Amino acid sequence: MTGFIRLSCLLFTDLLLLFLAIILGDFLATGSYIGGNNQTLLFSIISLLVGHSLISHKYKLYRKAWEYASVGELYIIIKIVTLNTLLTATAQLLILDGIQTRFLISTWFIYLVCIGGSRFAWRIVRDSYLIKKESVKRTLIVGAGAAGRMVARQLLNNPASELQPVAFIDDDTKKKNLDILGIPVVGSKQDIADTVENLAIDHIVIAIPSLHQKELHKIFLECGKTKAKTQTLPMLEDLMTGKVSVNHFRDVQVEDLLGRPPVELDINSISETITNRVVLVTGAGGSIGSEICRQVSMFNPAKLILLGHGENSIYSIEMELKETYKNTKIEFITEIADIQDSKKMNTVMEKHSPYIVYHAAAHKHVPLMERNPEEAVKNNVMGTKNVALAANWNNVHTFVMISSDKAVNPTSVMGATKRLAEMIIQDLDKKSTTKFIAVRFGNVLGSRGSVIPLFKKQILVGGPVTVTHPDMIRYFMTIPEASRLVIQAGSLARGGEIFVLDMGEPVKILDLAKNLIKLSGHSVEDIGIEYSGVRPGEKLFEELLNENEIQDKQVYPKIYIGKTSQLFMNEIEEMLDTLEESESQHIRETLLSLANRKVVEEEQPVSKVMLSVTG
Repeated sequence: MTGFIRLSCLLFTDLLLLFLAIILGDFLATGSYIGGNNQTLLFSIISLLVGHSLISHKYKLYRKAWEYASVGELYIIIKIVTLNTLLTATAQLLILDGIQTRFLISTWFIYLVCIGGSRFAWRIVRDSYLIKKESVKRTLIVGAGAAGRMVARQLLNNPASELQPVAFIDDDTKKKNLDILGIPVVGSKQDIADTVENLAIDHIVIAIPSLHQKELHKIFLECGKTKAKTQTLPMLEDLMTGKVSVNHFRDVQVEDLLGRPPVELDINSISETITNRVVLVTGAGGSIGSEICRQVSMFNPAKLILLGHGENSIYSIEMELKETYKNTKIEFITEIADIQDSKKMNTVMEKHSPYIVYHAAAHKHVPLMERNPEEAVKNNVMGTKNVALAANWNNVHTFVMISSDKAVNPTSVMGATKRLAEMIIQDLDKKSTTKFIAVRFGNVLGSRGSVIPLFKKQILVGGPVTVTHPDMIRYFMTIPEASRLVIQAGSLARGGEIFVLDMGEPVKILDLAKNLIKLSGHSVEDIGIEYSGVRPGEKLFEELLNENEIQDKQVYPKIYIGKTSQLFMNEIEEMLDTLEESESQHIRETLLSLANRKVVEEEQPVSKVMLSVTG
């Protein structure tokens, strides 16, 4: 139906209803269907019909979407009906020398009922009988505040949504047992599990976007006790501005289960390091490297060099950044290069003269590196050495290397290569004007090789979820957290440090898998969990720091001065020189032997110390 036909039909219907209201109003006022003065009645009919047409046009009555009618639309109808009646009364006074008060009052009331009632009656019929949802999911909304009411209203008004709100949960005791939009508030967050069971809830929507992370974590854990699928909202302002709707609910992510507030940054120190500077990121197309690029761009560098080996991933992050920062003066430059090519690394550094380098390029997959130790050495040790030497030769101010908690007492090839890479930059720091530091953190949620994407895929296809060992625990952090730590470390660097983030309590992988299954709307029994066994090179638990690396002196919130480890540079150089002739098993044994030497306790100058962050 075109707009003109729709408008014409609505106007004709309303004028017909108004005509009937006038006749009925005249009957109530005079006691007969046709009053004593037919000329007066005819005048009133013409005045009301013409007035309705003009006033309705002014207030755009026929451009309203009545399937979403609310108090606001009712207010407009009352205003139109009242103004039209008052204009007719004025016309009667001026032209007929008298106002038919009883007639106008009766007509006003019937007029209002007919026009307003027709709109809301259509909505009731439409919602109750015409729209039939084949697979309705009974939905519990956690939070009866502004966001919760918005969610409920959108779900009630959206015929395409399969979610049917049946109850609210809210900790405000004043709201308990009240109805909001016809939906009862049945209890607090401690009642979530019981409510899901008693009301046969299929779906939970957490609608408290402004709640503190720890409180959200408690709600997620309560939802995890049920079989209902759990989703949550983006920010409240996105709902209010219309950027998101009921179709924008997101699944609960693993980072929601960590229960830890996000990492705070020292904006001033970071700005001094990055703003209007030339910044280079290796591995810029990877999950960590690309997020570092996003975080760096927020501080308006003069130039950001995106260096990586994979052209597709580099192209992707380049296009994203150029679109996001198209209104800034940041210059984004791509360099397709292999960090194993020492000549190319030096050429890139000489060409762009970066102020700070974030070295994120590395092989990180533990089992794959166990089977290919020579490639781990080439990329993680030789590659780091190439980039670090190029930074040294070209007077880079700060070099930040991405390390891993697996570098502590390593049992894997990957962890051992990271520890040797730390040794290389610590040794180079002693000889160079460039500040060389490393940043050590645990598992990164959502990164390539992380267990979380695998769990999600397994749940999506119906399971089972594979866990290596029931007792395996890991530290977890989000990609933005890891990237912020890297940037913060660069701003605090004095040279020779290793930074470690306080990652909170370690998480049991089995518990993580169970929570993901439950919050995806399944039961552990339905999906199933299988144990695949500890893979080569893996440990049941990881450590963020060697017990001998920590001192108690705090130099920055959650950052401590540690002790410098002994560096075996001659042995490392010998291993690199004989790499081509060595067999895989010999390479693996040499790596683990060098990486697991004991820490030498010796005092170092304040300017050249190793810093550590601990809980």
